[in-house]
Amino acid sequence: MTALTMSARPGNDTDLRPVPWRRMAWVTWRQHRFALAGVAGLLGALAAYLLYTGLPMHHAYAAVTACHPASSLACSNAIGDFDTVYWATAEAIAVLLQVVPPLIGAFAVAPVLARELETGTFRYAWTQGTGRARWTLAKLVPLAVILAAAAGAFSVLFSWYFTPFADQGLDTRLPPLAPLVFDLHGVTFAAWTLAACAIGALAGMLIRRVVPAIAATMAAWASLALAAGLFLRQHYLAPLIAHTPNLPGSAWLIGQWYTGRDGKPLSQAAVSQFLQGYHPTVRQVGPNSTQTDLNPVGYIAQHGYQYWVSYQPASRFWPFQWIEGGWLLALSVLLIAATIWLVRHRAA
Repeated sequence: MTALTMSARPGNDTDLRPVPWRRMAWVTWRQHRFALAGVAGLLGALAAYLLYTGLPMHHAYAAVTACHPASSLACSNAIGDFDTVYWATAEAIAVLLQVVPPLIGAFAVAPVLARELETGTFRYAWTQGTGRARWTLAKLVPLAVILAAAAGAFSVLFSWYFTPFADQGLDTRLPPLAPLVFDLHGVTFAAWTLAACAIGALAGMLIRRVVPAIAATMAAWASLALAAGLFLRQHYLAPLIAHTPNLPGSAWLIGQWYTGRDGKPLSQAAVSQFLQGYHPTVRQVGPNSTQTDLNPVGYIAQHGYQYWVSYQPASRFWPFQWIEGGWLLALSVLLIAATIWLVRHRAA
């Protein structure tokens, strides 16, 4: 009795097929649904608070804008009362929202790779027909896109909430280009969230520990945000130069200085010493009251000195938005590409 043997025919059935992207996305959802639910809860709670405080504020703002004539004492008092009641809350919300992108990147994305590498479960994933690059892309790209889209939707709500204070006729302490609110409007809030996700992914790959990766993500994002707000943003386009201190209320003041008769900048000490001889005019405005007219700029100009100011006009808001959103998107793609390269060459 002889056994028949047959040679295996090469074909598609003998190859290890890669796991379809749809199934990989489902696995990513199953693994990280609680992190996504946490982000949804955070943004949902903030959105509910904006609606809760924003609706009565907008009703009050409508009453203020309906006041006529706008230059009357009653209308001025109404604007002052509105500002007193709602400004502190709006400013506190703007400060609070600054930490939302790094929180999302640190707690929702930084552990994605760090936890797999820390526990060693990535080795099992690579034996299931999933290559390293596909495994990394399936984990990072859907999460980053979903989180950035959620942040973009939330920024629309914040823009509606902050409308009364963006009106230059009502309050000019936070113009549209001011660092505290610029990155909460338009496309930049989503772009900063995407950058936080990319930073978190790279930190998780490099550090391979969850808690240190979270801390590194927060620190790296804060450094990048400070550099952009304090140094980079004001140079996206060349600032405008003017000789008057009376700029539009919506303008973002960059710098101010004096020049002497020779055209060279004066030090602040020299300006202060020169102004010691300035005696402002005092006028009688009532039987028992006087008013002091302060015009140090005019006094300095009378003696041959010149006042200068550099600023960014509010009309550059959207060009600045697209510039900042563009370089943040490029940076995010670069960081995610670097993460994939590290996974392919150094993760094992």
